[in-house]
Amino acid sequence: MLFFATLLWPEWIEIVFGVDPDFGEGSLEWLIMEVTAISAVVAIFLARADWQRIRSQTRRRQRYG
Repeated sequence: MLFFATLLWPEWIEIVFGVDPDFGEGSLEWLIMEVTAISAVVAIFLARADWQRIRSQTRRRQRYG
């Protein structure tokens, strides 16, 4: 959500919180967007690895009873 908020509304921190931590530059919003995007990608890869681990355990149980 923060990713899309920053893309659509680059100065959302100033408007929502009434403060201007980066003096209107927008760099804080872009940093937050980058961190959330990277976190989402990492979470996707971790979930995929976990899913594959569970899937292989299930296959082993089916083979060996």
